[in-house]
Amino acid sequence: MEDILAVYSRPCDPEQPLVCMDETSKQLVKETRSTVVAQPGIPVRYDYEYERNGVSNLFMFYEPFGGKRYVSITDRRTKVDWALQIKELLGNHYPNARKVVLVMDNLNTHTGASLYEAFPPHEARRLLDRLEIHYTPKHGSWLNIAEIELRVITGQCLNRRIPDKQVLEREVAQWQNQRNFLQAKVDWRFSTDYTRIKLKRLYPTLST
Repeated sequence: MEDILAVYSRPCDPEQPLVCMDETSKQLVKETRSTVVAQPGIPVRYDYEYERNGVSNLFMFYEPFGGKRYVSITDRRTKVDWALQIKELLGNHYPNARKVVLVMDNLNTHTGASLYEAFPPHEARRLLDRLEIHYTPKHGSWLNIAEIELRVITGQCLNRRIPDKQVLEREVAQWQNQRNFLQAKVDWRFSTDYTRIKLKRLYPTLST
């Protein structure tokens, strides 16, 4: 826990940007009946029935103190899917960064080994050398600031019926562009000193 908080307290460094990564899924559903459009004095009306149309995965890469986020939609969330997202992050979004400081939870797909499953050894090593990975502790995924941004996208974009992947990609891209234009950031105030007081029960008790 203190390792993550120490990373968050570092001064901003363009050569080593901090990026938080997390994932979520979205159930795609189609309407079975036409929506009744709103009229004066009558709100829009939807039928409660719907047709399931699969599930898409969302990868969220969020630079919390730079106000940038990059969201990708995939059909799956395998090791190879994660590895491809990492290559996209390093090659397209941060090509000039010496290292990317990456904070994420400790899923079995989020490891250097996944890069070796997706790419030849020399390419996997090259990508891994450009990462400084920090894992949130078990039961401590709330320390990942990307979770906050996932809650934002859920409330602003995903909290409705979306029929297919194409519509999802379009809506998420519009949301992402707007948030990046506004440079929406997180005001993170949870510090190590505060943690040692507020979460004192989590620390071992030393006998004297």
